[in-house]
Amino acid sequence: MSAILGKKIGMTQVFTDEGVKVNVTAIEAGPCVVLSVRDKNLQVAFDPVDEKRLKRPQAGYFKKLNIGCRRFIREIKKTADKEYKPGEEIKADCFNVGDYVDVTGTSIGRGFQGGMRRWNWKGGPQTHGSMSHRRIGSIGSSTTPGRVWKGQHLPGHLGASRITVQNLKVIRVDAGKNLLLLKGAVPGNDNGYLVISKAKKRKPATAKPKAAETKQASKPTAKPAAKKK
Repeated sequence: MSAILGKKIGMTQVFTDEGVKVNVTAIEAGPCVVLSVRDKNLQVAFDPVDEKRLKRPQAGYFKKLNIGCRRFIREIKKTADKEYKPGEEIKADCFNVGDYVDVTGTSIGRGFQGGMRRWNWKGGPQTHGSMSHRRIGSIGSSTTPGRVWKGQHLPGHLGASRITVQNLKVIRVDAGKNLLLLKGAVPGNDNGYLVISKAKKRKPATAKPKAAETKQASKPTAKPAAKKK
């Protein structure tokens, strides 16, 4: 399968067979139930929830499908190598150790932040009576064009946005516990929902081009005769 839904559990560390410490993120990946099959996508749902915690139209949709209610619903691309049916489950074993994945989630919300934290501004003078240590300062552009440039970095809301981290390596897969261990960090708080999909920009390893097995044999040339003294 090309993708699966999951929930971030937290970060820990594991050791490889060579004794190297690797920082990993533990993700509860699946089981995801297939709700409907589209032309190119599958509608899947994750995380069982009581019917009372859903809105009536959404709960009625699950009741119509005769499938238990789920909290997190998304569409993922289906692969051509397998046919899926409504009610079928997708588990963590759709990925193997050594695969590379892209993880999409919602980053941690930081609320309203100043420019130094939001955009890594250097800040103003710190001494000699300066009153603008962390303030914006002048952002005008004089008479021409006489306005603030579009895209000017200013204080504002930070975080709580959709983030995708690419090319994370799968360190371990536990299909029995629906567990994935990915090298590195993923966006969001603990218990935040994630979409784990196959890496799009990771090129498969290719073998180095082999040298030509046969080379054209060069004709032997006679050694030049030694000059007589």
